[in-house]
Amino acid sequence: MRRSKHLCADAGYTGAPALCVIEQHGYIPHVKGRGQGAAELKHDPSKRAGRWVVEVAHSWFNRFRKLLVRYEKLERSFLVLNHLAIAIIVLRTN
Repeated sequence: MRRSKHLCADAGYTGAPALCVIEQHGYIPHVKGRGQGAAELKHDPSKRAGRWVVEVAHSWFNRFRKLLVRYEKLERSFLVLNHLAIAIIVLRTN
């Protein structure tokens, strides 16, 4: 049994061409326009405001200046620092 694939996107993907591409790739689009999330929150205040997972991850990684600027020349050094940052993020969130 194949699970359906869902794609959550922001207001930049509300146009017909973008929705067509999303559906051609077999995704079920969940696209919210500007202010739509805030309007839903007003109707049902018990719902928490959601933040995109990718934005949160980028925010966490941006706290590590050495990764943000990328001083490392070697790819393996940069990869090790990314793994270290991930470990620190996981330890902080638990």
